[in-house]
Amino acid sequence: MIYADAIDSALAMLRRGRAVIIEDGEAALACIAVELASPRVFDAFADGGEVELLASRDRMAALKAGLEDIEGDAVSVTTEGPMTLDIARAVANPLLDASVALPRLRLAEPGPATVAHAAMRLAKTAELLPALLVRPATATEGPRVSAGDILHYSAPETLRIIAGAELPIHDDEGARLMAFAGAAGAEVHVALILGDPDFSQPTLVRLHSECLTGDVFGSLRCDCGPQLAAAKQTILEAGGGVVLYLRQEGRKIGLANKMRAYALQGRGYDTVDANFHIGFGADDRDYDVAARMLRLMGIEQVRLLTNNPEKVAGLRKAGIGVVERVPLRIAANPHNERYLDTKRDRSGHEL
Repeated sequence: MIYADAIDSALAMLRRGRAVIIEDGEAALACIAVELASPRVFDAFADGGEVELLASRDRMAALKAGLEDIEGDAVSVTTEGPMTLDIARAVANPLLDASVALPRLRLAEPGPATVAHAAMRLAKTAELLPALLVRPATATEGPRVSAGDILHYSAPETLRIIAGAELPIHDDEGARLMAFAGAAGAEVHVALILGDPDFSQPTLVRLHSECLTGDVFGSLRCDCGPQLAAAKQTILEAGGGVVLYLRQEGRKIGLANKMRAYALQGRGYDTVDANFHIGFGADDRDYDVAARMLRLMGIEQVRLLTNNPEKVAGLRKAGIGVVERVPLRIAANPHNERYLDTKRDRSGHEL
């Protein structure tokens, strides 16, 4: 898809600290990622016009800036004087003491809502801090990407099965693996099929979000690794089923931002407040992609192996029949007791 190639290029530019132009009709916004902007890049960018800061509403709420009560997920702010790189970094970086470094912020003139929303989506898709330096684009700047194309980039309806193979594993030598990708081609989700499930009947399914630290390195800060192991065992004991392994690291904030959240947890934040402080929601995952994967496999009804009611609600909203929620019990350890308490008390998990 041509538009997906354009978004891939825009993501690469943003991750390299270069300017990206986002347009919607006649409105066009130039933006660069705050965390990657050097003084030289900032000065060159500012030569094109007055610079403002576009940050997530959650980040502004964490800063108690009084600017978060607006519609949409992106807040455009400025200062009494010109926006500087130091001010932008203080707003963007959750590990800085921004309350000391920041002057008074005020709401900037409202820009095109669709463009601002698309710019914030692009930053989050790039797994960067949700803060961009922005200004109106000049007529000669380019290349440009469409705001609508950005918002459609990870649309679940573009997902398709791209590969499949047998995958003998310790738990099941007859296991099979299927790979799914869509317009966002670099984002590959997989389905691990265990045992001998009958997809015409309600199928035992686990939706498992990628967790490098827990699944691969055995982190004790979460329960992800033990949940994955227990899910595979439970599915095999039931005769068969599916683990959907979804590319949604850190509840969809990305690995680097998850490390920032861990650093904040070391300062006393719980997992929900850490995400808010960085500028993300408590849980930015959605389950439309999972529903699309199930349909492509011919699965319309599931017995969902989860403690999270949001997963049940998400699949049902996407049209998948959840006939039963099957609990997944994992013992706590001294490193994740507070994490599990937060999942229960603030995120509604039924532990």
